[in-house]
Amino acid sequence: MNEILLATNPANPQIIGAINAPAEEKAKQLPKPSGYHILCAIPETEKEFDSGILKADSTRHNEEILTTVLFVVELGPDCYLDKQKFPTGPWCKTGDFILVRPHAGSRLVIHGKEFRMINDDSVEGTVEDPRGIYRK
Repeated sequence: MNEILLATNPANPQIIGAINAPAEEKAKQLPKPSGYHILCAIPETEKEFDSGILKADSTRHNEEILTTVLFVVELGPDCYLDKQKFPTGPWCKTGDFILVRPHAGSRLVIHGKEFRMINDDSVEGTVEDPRGIYRK
């Protein structure tokens, strides 16, 4: 789909129009984090269990909502500038996979992909490979 859909109510979307746009234009729709906020993407969940059984859509949705692993897309201009709060420097950088608490930040859905806007002090750690990390 190469269209930007326009809706009136995010809770109960009713499409009122569409704007044809290439992928480059859609990418410009990502919000720029302001202040000490971090824009993060939620990694795709596995489509099936280790046993090979397909996961229900509701199961995958719950895994995305409750995920503790996020991918850092962009840092706001004021992230980690407070030397008293962050004496060792930044806790993460663009391109890192980070660990956060479930439900951390504000949830955004852009073109069917979920993103979160979190505070810089919400980061609890970084991981090189997020596969195999699950919430208990």
